[in-house]
Amino acid sequence: MDSFIDYPLRVRYAETDQMGIVYHSNYLIWMEVGRVEYCRSKGILYRDMEADEGILLVVAEANCRYTSPALFDEEVLIRTRIAEATPRIVRFEYEMNSAADSRKLAHGFTKHVFCNRDRRATKLPEKYRSAFGIS
Repeated sequence: MDSFIDYPLRVRYAETDQMGIVYHSNYLIWMEVGRVEYCRSKGILYRDMEADEGILLVVAEANCRYTSPALFDEEVLIRTRIAEATPRIVRFEYEMNSAADSRKLAHGFTKHVFCNRDRRATKLPEKYRSAFGIS
């Protein structure tokens, strides 16, 4: 398995519910942030891959398990890695932890199919494969 890439994020007020707890759907948004930053750390700009190559990462499956609430103004560490990759699919794993005390807030995964501009499954071009851990 690949090693985690970490990205810090501070909880904004708009991300919380009436109880002051991060609303559950925001964790999926944070996963997307982690995924984009993971790609950036590997030298891939998501927007360039889409614009220049027409390669889209279509979400086929998503999962998030919540273990401890994140609160307004708390710093969260989004940890992202590739758990599985082939020329046709990639599966990212995520951990979201409190930066202050390493408390696990949530963990999950997303599975993506590489698609072309017509949203049809395709193989990832060779030039991107090493960044996704595909030999």
